[in-house]
Amino acid sequence: MKTAIACLVGVLAVVVAEVHFNDKLNDPDWEKNWVYSEHPGKEFGKFVLTAGNIYNDAEADKGLKTSQDARFYAISRKFPPFSNKGKDVVIQFAVKHEQNIDCGGGYVKLFDCNVDQKDLHGESPYEIMFGPDICGPGTKKVHVIFSYKGKNILINKDIRCKDDVYTHFYTLIVKPDNTYEVLIDNEKVESGSLEEDFDFLPPKKIKDPEAKKPEDWEDNPTIDDPEDTKPEDWDKPATIPDPEAQKPADWDTEMDGEWEPPLIDNPEFKGEWKPKQIDNPNYKGPWIHPEIDNPEYTSDSELYARKEVCALGFDLWQVKAGTVFSNVLITDDVATAKAAAEIVKDMNAGEKKMKEAQDAEESKKVEEEAKKSTSSDDDDEDEDEEEEAKKEESDGDHDEL
Repeated sequence: MKTAIACLVGVLAVVVAEVHFNDKLNDPDWEKNWVYSEHPGKEFGKFVLTAGNIYNDAEADKGLKTSQDARFYAISRKFPPFSNKGKDVVIQFAVKHEQNIDCGGGYVKLFDCNVDQKDLHGESPYEIMFGPDICGPGTKKVHVIFSYKGKNILINKDIRCKDDVYTHFYTLIVKPDNTYEVLIDNEKVESGSLEEDFDFLPPKKIKDPEAKKPEDWEDNPTIDDPEDTKPEDWDKPATIPDPEAQKPADWDTEMDGEWEPPLIDNPEFKGEWKPKQIDNPNYKGPWIHPEIDNPEYTSDSELYARKEVCALGFDLWQVKAGTVFSNVLITDDVATAKAAAEIVKDMNAGEKKMKEAQDAEESKKVEEEAKKSTSSDDDDEDEDEEEEAKKEESDGDHDEL
């Protein structure tokens, strides 16, 4: 009976799970569904369908790859609108920076239905921005940004992204209790409260503007000893004439002026005298500014909620192209997303195996080229020696004549 109930619960869970958007980005006809931006003033690059240079399965691992260096990229796709109010929302996609990216974005943006797909650009309003961003050694982070009352609110934590050449699944889970989780390859790398980790709202407490530190408040733990006095022999000059210095024999007073010995550090100099410190009998500790409730603070139990989402886009800049995007999924079911991301293990295994083979082949070529170069140098040396021998023989013949 218990087994039957468990199975029924599992079936119901599958039934109620909703997938809002699912595109593996490996469809040969992908351009029929995705719209390129035509925003003026931007030099946009093109995406190409490919599994890239390293992969586990040449067909299954295909995705959309940035193909031109130093370009903006802006494409988007619409889907039936949904709201995550009262439900989880899970945003997941795969990124492979196989070009060993130096500077460029690898994130996605979610838009409401007002987005103008053909005018998509960096200033287009969005609901959520999520994913990796790399630029030099200093920026290797995962963006988590929400739109709230017309402003883009960034996470206050630094989440490190992957910076190797293999495929990685990035997952953002937003829950109706105003909490979130960030996963990379199904492993949690960050989590927390939306209110605590983002500046959606003003602080609950502020310093009381009416409160001031009392004038007689003693916050210095020590004071000068009033009974301590400076020794009479304390004051000594910092430098003194060098007693061992002698006026040069060729010193001409009329020409060089009055001779003065050079100065040296005074070994008896003790520096500025300061009275010794004693415990302050009136010490009260550091003064802490009293806080009051912030009159501008109002709680919001729906920070997580997006009233309408109906488009996903890639709006990026990349210096070095070659990133492959794939396996985009938006759902309200965490288990569905985790199951979809499990393929990353096989993908990585195949990619690493192929890269090792490619690296070995490249090393072999380099060695062969080095051998050819060495052999060529040896041949040149032999030719030079033969020429030299012929020249010496010729010279010897002339000597006999």
